[in-house]
Amino acid sequence: MATSPAGVHGISNQFVADYAAADPLTATFIGKPGHDDRLTDFSPEGHAARHELSKKALAAVAAAEPADKSEADAKAVFLERIGLEVELHEAGLTESNLNVIASPVQSMREVFDMMPTGTADDWAVIARRLAAVPDALADLRAGLAHAADSGHVAALRQVTKVAAQCDTWAGRSGDASFFAKMIAGAGAGGALRTDLETGAKAAAEAYGDFAEFLRADLAPKAPTKDAVGEDVYRLQSRYFTGSRLDLAEAYEWGWAEFTRVETEMKQVANRIKAGATLAEAAAALDADPRYLVRGKDGLRTWMQQLSDRALEEMRDVHFELPDELMRLECRIAPPGGGVGAYYTGPTPDFSRPGRMWWSVPDGKQEFSTWREVSTVYHEGVPGHHLQVATAVHQSERLNEFQRLMCWVSGHGEGWALYAERLMRELGYLEDDGDLLGMLDAHLFRAARVIVDIGMHLELEIPRGTGFHEGERWTPDLGLEFMLTRTITDAAHVRDEIDRYLGWPGQAPSYKLGERLWLAARDEARERHAGTFDLKTFHSRALEMGAMGLDTLRERLAEL
Repeated sequence: MATSPAGVHGISNQFVADYAAADPLTATFIGKPGHDDRLTDFSPEGHAARHELSKKALAAVAAAEPADKSEADAKAVFLERIGLEVELHEAGLTESNLNVIASPVQSMREVFDMMPTGTADDWAVIARRLAAVPDALADLRAGLAHAADSGHVAALRQVTKVAAQCDTWAGRSGDASFFAKMIAGAGAGGALRTDLETGAKAAAEAYGDFAEFLRADLAPKAPTKDAVGEDVYRLQSRYFTGSRLDLAEAYEWGWAEFTRVETEMKQVANRIKAGATLAEAAAALDADPRYLVRGKDGLRTWMQQLSDRALEEMRDVHFELPDELMRLECRIAPPGGGVGAYYTGPTPDFSRPGRMWWSVPDGKQEFSTWREVSTVYHEGVPGHHLQVATAVHQSERLNEFQRLMCWVSGHGEGWALYAERLMRELGYLEDDGDLLGMLDAHLFRAARVIVDIGMHLELEIPRGTGFHEGERWTPDLGLEFMLTRTITDAAHVRDEIDRYLGWPGQAPSYKLGERLWLAARDEARERHAGTFDLKTFHSRALEMGAMGLDTLRERLAEL
């Protein structure tokens, strides 16, 4: 893409380069080389430097006159995303960020999953980054302490749960540390082996010490109340959706959508086992050997085979899939994080492919595939892999911020949930067991809208819902609702409640984003009447890259 350094695309590209230098973790995750032996500075000074970088770029993009429509679109995306990053920092929410799913503690561990390990040079880079872990965690400790002094501390639940995660990665939970396991297969000898072992030991000890800091220093300052309240929730909701939601309307719609999906699930459950409740139908499927795979290797193999088949069958029939997108690796995530699946995107040159990760409870050896068929489609194709990798591939249309750094949960998770429903429409979920799994995933996401908004705003539970009517939401009621009104695995549900409470506003973005994608498709079909082509609509929509839901609504109305 030919760009002017002073134009929107040029400023955006330079911002990515500058930000990668200031945030080596982000650099590795998005595939910007040159920073993989360092870790991000999460001290007060490090946060302040990135904040100034964002403010400067924000002002430059705001002042730039778009040269064409692509720059006008890119300007809208940049101003909305980086504008919110600035707001979050100024509200004290960036420096104090600590939760069980997506905060610096997890990123500093997970970044090692992204690093190549094929050569001695690769392992030498890893050794240098391992050696940087103690100082990086000390910087993070300083940042969290500084935020606490300003009155910004994560809730006690998040502090104690993250401390337990650190224990696992440090090897204090009865197993070797994550870092010791990581270097075990390095095959390096001599000085490099010494560096790796020294670095792994230091990193593990630093995570153990960080757990003690969380318990001894931060926990006494942490609020016991999990609900963040309306002001913080509205800001976080805007960040995760890119929209100024009517939260009362969203909460009410969540209940209606939950009831709609629950009603259909009961019909499917009755077909699986006449007269069965949802839980009884789920138990019957869990006992059916047709839906069972054994061992983590068995789960990974099943994931890979289903993903590969979807890639081949979608290509050139329902979606445009260039060669670079045809590689998607399925992996089992290291233990210690939350239970569930997630996706990581490819590098710009696709040398590191898109990857689907599955985090499973340690020790679990049997897995029910009926629950997870639609999850593979969500994380892979036509879900996140198609969406993210398509944007990465648009080097002639999108700038580097749009291709590599821009992620909006409402856009991304909304698309992936839409992709699950689309696979049903295309005939891929005709088996009632797989269909029940897909519907439960959607019931679960509708429940997220209700529970996330309800718990953080402490809303009243409406009459006619059959669940603690008239009471106000608490974390205990949220857990009870998810355990009794969905058929999702109990261990997953417990992790999810902790996630919602530490990541306010993210959980509703799936269903609310899906709602927008469906409405936009219906509107485009109506505009174009007999000439509407679904494949073309999907291609043009995905080639625009990620953006907030309000911006997306405007752009999709042009298709």
